Amino acid sequence: MTGSPDLLDLLDGPVLEVAPRLLGAVLRHGDVAVRLTEVEAYDGPNDPGSHAYRGQTRRNATMFGPPGHLYCYFTYGMHVCCNVVTGPVGTPSAVLLRAGEVVDGHDLAQERRGSSSERDLARGPARLCQALAIGLDHDGTDLAAGPVTLTPSAELATDVRTGPRVGLRGAPDRPWRFWIAGERSVSAYRPATPR
Repeated sequence: MTGSPDLLDLLDGPVLEVAPRLLGAVLRHGDVAVRLTEVEAYDGPNDPGSHAYRGQTRRNATMFGPPGHLYCYFTYGMHVCCNVVTGPVGTPSAVLLRAGEVVDGHDLAQERRGSSSERDLARGPARLCQALAIGLDHDGTDLAAGPVTLTPSAELATDVRTGPRVGLRGAPDRPWRFWIAGERSVSAYRPATPR
């Protein structure tokens, strides 16, 4: 990975330590930027909820690469979601970017999101990607070099809450979702629907 030592420092360490450090960081793609308010940690082979739980595939290969890259995937046959890869090469851990507040390019984000309320512009992982125009073609992007970039916050978020991940069947009770308390853009918690 090229670029800022601050970003490397932010992403260095176990995924459960890195995830809350991403809160307040700014994800930018072109003219739109989102300040992250909610994330979820996924710990590869140690986590039945992770795409990498059963090993490397073509879909999840980016998770096994160097930290600081974007892992993008298609879900529910209609949405793209994105994660920040953490940890050393070969250790597939990543942080799902669940929600954020649009802090630049509001009009363009609104155009992309249609009739969404201000609160909902980047509330939820698919909406966040839609507001930023992040697609599957951004899988593997180096977040220090772009075109999608991640800038750490000058100060770590202090009022961080944790709870179970949203809509997850594999290891649903692990408190690996992190959010900034009081932020309107944070998703509502929903357990997985029974099969």
